[in-house]
Amino acid sequence: MRIIIQRVTQAKVEVDSQVTGVIAAGMLVFLGVGQGDDEAAADTLIEKMVLLRIFDDDQGKMNLSALDTKAEFLIVSQFTLYGDCSKGRRPSFDKAADPKSANQLYEYFIEQLKKKGLKVETGRFGAMMDVSLVNDGPVTFFLES
Repeated sequence: MRIIIQRVTQAKVEVDSQVTGVIAAGMLVFLGVGQGDDEAAADTLIEKMVLLRIFDDDQGKMNLSALDTKAEFLIVSQFTLYGDCSKGRRPSFDKAADPKSANQLYEYFIEQLKKKGLKVETGRFGAMMDVSLVNDGPVTFFLES
């Protein structure tokens, strides 16, 4: 699994001009599922993500986690994180999981995150989405299982 985390002051996702998810301060998470990924990989990334100290403390230092700050989450599926652009001009997506498996892990990821008591909003798996955000910092991280 691969995720891109962007610390945001606000973010939203729309499908067919309808808002499917909106958050205030927190993390916009783009999630890609690769072949061979499983629930253990998702659990590892979730634990790392919610404990990652990327939010500012009173002194302006990144010392607080999403759990410390009750950050909100917007999870957006993005298979293009597995796009391989090393050959030619057209990305290859051979390493991305098939849609059925990817959707199952995407849903699992969301449910496990909700179990932590955090606000979780989502896009729609497999849909064309319009994502709007205000990146706070900017702060962006890439994590991989």
